[in-house]
Amino acid sequence: MLVDTFGRTATDLRVSLTDRCNLRCTYCMPPEGLDWLPKPELLTDDEVVRLVRIGVERLGITEVRYTGGEPLLRRGITGIVRRTAELRPRPQISLTTNGIGLDRLAEPLARAGLDRVNVSLDTLDREVFQRLAHRDRLADVLAGLAAARDAGLLPVKVNAVLMRGVNEHEAVPLLRYCLDNGYHLRFIEQMPLDAQHGWTRADMITADEILASLGGEFALEPADAAERGSAPAEAFLVDGGPERVGVIASVTRPFCGACDRVRLTADGQVRNCLFATEESNLRDAMRAGASDDDLAARWRAAVRAKRAGHGIDDPSFLQPARPMSAIGG
Repeated sequence: MLVDTFGRTATDLRVSLTDRCNLRCTYCMPPEGLDWLPKPELLTDDEVVRLVRIGVERLGITEVRYTGGEPLLRRGITGIVRRTAELRPRPQISLTTNGIGLDRLAEPLARAGLDRVNVSLDTLDREVFQRLAHRDRLADVLAGLAAARDAGLLPVKVNAVLMRGVNEHEAVPLLRYCLDNGYHLRFIEQMPLDAQHGWTRADMITADEILASLGGEFALEPADAAERGSAPAEAFLVDGGPERVGVIASVTRPFCGACDRVRLTADGQVRNCLFATEESNLRDAMRAGASDDDLAARWRAAVRAKRAGHGIDDPSFLQPARPMSAIGG
């Protein structure tokens, strides 16, 4: 098992398939993009599947989520999902995506064994979308959401980040849209993971602000806290339920004590925390001939060193050198 010194067990593996993305969201990267990882540094499909297999068969991983960058840009994604679904015990398999291309890939991914998707959608306004993402692709995202629902990738979860002076007024419209279409909306506090290192607490829309905005239009009631477990989202029943909305308050209401996640970057580095400043290189060890036992031992050691919390409120906090697109959500 992947157990740290605070007794937390990592069972949820987030695997980045690429650092590339076809959007340029301002809270992630600059409009001109970033210097992408050279292809030889990326894990091959076989290497990804081998490490996932070790995680599932030897280390107690029960859920695998493929992320990016934008994972749908990975040509072999359908095959990777299919081979992951063949593992025993079979893990739950999910995908975090911006939705572009999902209208074409939702059905093949569902047939390959994908269980569900998380789709990023920060606005329903085409002009605001272009301002945020520097691309005119809102229609593609909405089409991808519908395709995921129709393919049975349920529940379809929508992740939204509100930014002050940009889209903070859209909390209510986003929730109405998701309720009307059967999607599960979660608002995420903006985190210090942008490549520009421009994040400030003053500019962040907090969970309290989000709930206050929604409370003007909907009756919100906290869901049973016992149901949350290690889930990052705090859930609220909307107008008595059963519909819900979630808030992931990573900054103002950290949930590090219940964290069960571990990350593998597209170039084969284990990260025991989203905000970790150290990584453990499995790729080079694997390419040098390391056995499954050795790779598992290295992985255990990396997770054992996990800190008690992300430390955003600590005066000594340093933002990770890698931005979100290079870490993987």
